[in-house]
Amino acid sequence: MASQAPVATTHTGDGRLLRGFDLAATLVFAVEGAAVGTAVRLDIFGVAVLACVTAMGGGVIRDVLIGAAPPAAFTDPLYIPVAVAAGVATFVLHQPAGQIPSWLLTGLDAAGLGLFCASGALKALDRELIPVSAAFMGTLTAVGGGVLRDVLLNRIPAVLRVDVYAVAALLGATIVVTGIRRGLPRTMVMLAGGTACFVLRVLAAWQHWQLPRIH
Repeated sequence: MASQAPVATTHTGDGRLLRGFDLAATLVFAVEGAAVGTAVRLDIFGVAVLACVTAMGGGVIRDVLIGAAPPAAFTDPLYIPVAVAAGVATFVLHQPAGQIPSWLLTGLDAAGLGLFCASGALKALDRELIPVSAAFMGTLTAVGGGVLRDVLLNRIPAVLRVDVYAVAALLGATIVVTGIRRGLPRTMVMLAGGTACFVLRVLAAWQHWQLPRIH
């Protein structure tokens, strides 16, 4: 039986790749969280808080669980400003733009899921977690912020009720973990995992796919 390729230690290029995916996901999820906040008529402070929680909650939970303390969101100079700026901009532009369409919210959510599941799985692998745990951490990174957002809004978390939500993140994270363990290029693997998550989430929302449930 052939041995698996060892997981390489993160170097400068990989660090930039991971940070780039994380920041992109932070921006996307901050806009999505702020849009939800404006839809329920929060004030500008509430919208900014919801943007930060949605954008950074999953990454903070991941970093705490894998021992990457303090979390990157609290040490990197860009995470919080990006989330706050995106939240405030969404609040300001929401009035002239009118009601944000549901298809755009779904697209933003799917994009954030794809970016975060990829970056979360890669960071977990770099902390030498086993593949199953790394895939779980990628999924948690993707859905954690949304769960905290829904709890703050006193709603059932989307991960428990929305068509093929966490499953899409798990698919993307699994692709990343499998590709990295096989020694494939990290950029290609992360793009493949993120894209697979995005496509499955969008298709599930469009076609109303649902997991089995008791009626």
